[in-house]
Amino acid sequence: MSDGLIDLAAKVRAIPDFPKEGILFRDIMPLLQDPTTLREAVDRIVEYGTGKHVDIVLGAEARGFILGAAVAYGLGAGFVCARKPGKLPFDTVSAEYDLEYGTDKLEVHADAVTPGQNVLIHDDLLATGGTARAKIDLVEKLGGKVVGMAFLIELAGLKGREKLQGYDVFSLITY
Repeated sequence: MSDGLIDLAAKVRAIPDFPKEGILFRDIMPLLQDPTTLREAVDRIVEYGTGKHVDIVLGAEARGFILGAAVAYGLGAGFVCARKPGKLPFDTVSAEYDLEYGTDKLEVHADAVTPGQNVLIHDDLLATGGTARAKIDLVEKLGGKVVGMAFLIELAGLKGREKLQGYDVFSLITY
């Protein structure tokens, strides 16, 4: 496991005005490209999840899939995808969340989580907390228990944690 000495933030590229003017995009691809920082990020999230008796890691489309599956492997857990509507081939349940202008939805297969399973929710980014809250709603609709929420990056100024009160939230990098 990790000794926590590697600076993961040094491998996150800041791209101004993407995807639109005024946004500072945090690009995790350099971190994922480097084998040392990729391993460090996965190991640190696995360390966070160890002892939580995780049955399922739920990763969100699309960058949440990248580390989520590796974390599930490291924890000896299964992996579930939360996707945009119409992307999953089986019966689904959905949860709606607010965007800056309007709403969106996430879906999981109706059998993705069984009642009583412990679920670790993972995503690359915690911003306003809307998609994270939707993932909680999906897990709880299916009878699962959210035992933790692990993010690679948290944009603290957007106050996403406020929507996640009562849940254990862990972030590797905070801006």
